[in-house]
Amino acid sequence: MNALPIEDLTPAQIVAELDEYIIGQKAAKRAVAVALRNRYRRLSLPESIRNDVLPKNILMIGPTGVGKTEIARRLAQLARAPFIKVEATKFTEVGYVGRDVDSIIRDLAANAVRLVEKERAELIEPAARASALQKLAGMVLDRMEPDTGYELGSDPLDTESWIEQQRKFEEKAREREARTLQIQAEIEAGQHQEVLVEIETEEQGTQFLQVFTPQGMEEMGLDMMGPNSPFGGTRRAFRQARVADALPILIESESKQMMDSGTLNREAIERTEQTGIVFIDEIDKVAIQSKGGSGPDVSREGVQRDLLPVIEGSTVATKFGPVRTDHILFIAAGAFHMAKPSDLIPELQGRLPIRVELESLGEEDFVRILREPRNALTKQYQQLLAVDGVQLALTDDAILELAHFAREANQRIENIGARRLHTVMERMLEDVLFEAPYAEERTLVIDRQAVRDKLTPLLANVESLKRVL
Repeated sequence: MNALPIEDLTPAQIVAELDEYIIGQKAAKRAVAVALRNRYRRLSLPESIRNDVLPKNILMIGPTGVGKTEIARRLAQLARAPFIKVEATKFTEVGYVGRDVDSIIRDLAANAVRLVEKERAELIEPAARASALQKLAGMVLDRMEPDTGYELGSDPLDTESWIEQQRKFEEKAREREARTLQIQAEIEAGQHQEVLVEIETEEQGTQFLQVFTPQGMEEMGLDMMGPNSPFGGTRRAFRQARVADALPILIESESKQMMDSGTLNREAIERTEQTGIVFIDEIDKVAIQSKGGSGPDVSREGVQRDLLPVIEGSTVATKFGPVRTDHILFIAAGAFHMAKPSDLIPELQGRLPIRVELESLGEEDFVRILREPRNALTKQYQQLLAVDGVQLALTDDAILELAHFAREANQRIENIGARRLHTVMERMLEDVLFEAPYAEERTLVIDRQAVRDKLTPLLANVESLKRVL
């Protein structure tokens, strides 16, 4: 999936991109496509009214394994947006054991920093690589020709001698520069890969402490980078490494030196606030309303009430700076087998105005999932086995049979949707995955009969089926 400029992400184009990876679920794709486009529309409005346009958060309703998480994750990749997935069951009301809901935003901000850092590293990679290559070539030259230096005399009384020394010094400098460029070209051509050089590396000390807060056990980021910090910080050390291993380390080091951490954090906070996406899974597990008293029902309702200010809009302190949550897009999802969306507290229902119901997947959907997506399981296994010289081919009737067995397994035991295909494919190919690589390259053709021979015995006993599929 290619990330595109936000102005090019029309709803129809977003849906078309999602279709490359996710089968069906048109209603959910349309809803998230409109939500993403509305972000561009809002940012294009005059600043006087921009802040009044709030995101329309989404509630996805559907069984497990139908694509809820994948839709949100692919949407974030497409928009180059900070993204985080959390399970509502990890959070509990204040006073119960669990995490504070504000940690969602802290983790989202950390993901945004990594995203911005990666994008900047890609932009400055040519310059960082050139600088790293120059330094590495100098190290290799010092290793190969340690006596190439020349000291400039310091006697100002003997003018002619000093001029001669300066001339020789400049000549030696030019020779060294030319030799460095030559070695640099040789390194790029794959030479000197085994030469050992001494490089300076940074070793990060502990930067986080687990502390008890009023909200429970939390990971707190402290300013431990100073030289006088009792907790460590960054320590510099020298170690020997092969040229082949030293180059990426030097490129990373040069990239960090070229980056401005201050502007990086500010951009990350801006991206978090304006384009961040939070996916809250298993929201149905905290949807059972309490009927008074105490116990787990009270805690479930407490989680919903704790989520309210974060979803509605509040300021969360992070180690990168305060984050406003007003314009973060929240996508909640759940199967709602044991509860109904109306069991959510009314205030939370109002924060999730867009509701889409995802359809259960049938045998035809499984066939399409095995064939059509860009990252289809069949294509993944073909590429994995090709590494060991095995050319895997699945006939059309074999794919039909695999989809049939996945549906049968879902009907006889628990329905886990398309996730069953992972287990079925792994069980089907377990022998060749274990035995490869072979002495010679070979082609493995799997047809319907091969699938039946391998998988039919597994359907004979339900208890056995539960263990293996």
